[in-house]
Amino acid sequence: MTSVQFDPAPTAPAADDPGAYNLQVIQQFRENGGKVGGPFEGAALILLTTKGARSGLARTVPTLYFGQADGSLLIFGSNGGAATHPAWYHNIKVNPQVTVEAGDETYSAIARQVPSGEERDRLFAEAAAEVQAFADYQAGTDREIPLVLLSRKD
Repeated sequence: MTSVQFDPAPTAPAADDPGAYNLQVIQQFRENGGKVGGPFEGAALILLTTKGARSGLARTVPTLYFGQADGSLLIFGSNGGAATHPAWYHNIKVNPQVTVEAGDETYSAIARQVPSGEERDRLFAEAAAEVQAFADYQAGTDREIPLVLLSRKD
């Protein structure tokens, strides 16, 4: 199985690039062993690298996570409450092997969507109780925000 590779030092985007903010967070995360400032200061944040569903290229995004008792990480496909799923969600549907950067550790993981139903509802409610924005995002869109579990690959 081919491992997803990422560029440890991406180049700076143009000022009007919508990915500029994420790139700054990614660089700060990598420079500071997983610590960032601004709105993510003190948050449980990882960098998730997926393989593009169509392009096959590695794509890295910062995302909040919720640690689970079994060691997996729960992430939300909230896309800021937008009407569409985030690109990374489409990528993992095609290529579930991902790379996770947590602090100064990098490892391979398998992404699995939590199916609609009781487990998803429970996990969503627990996380939304900690981060009200997730409940607000769900209330503001007609789509069901997907939940994804990232399990470390042995």
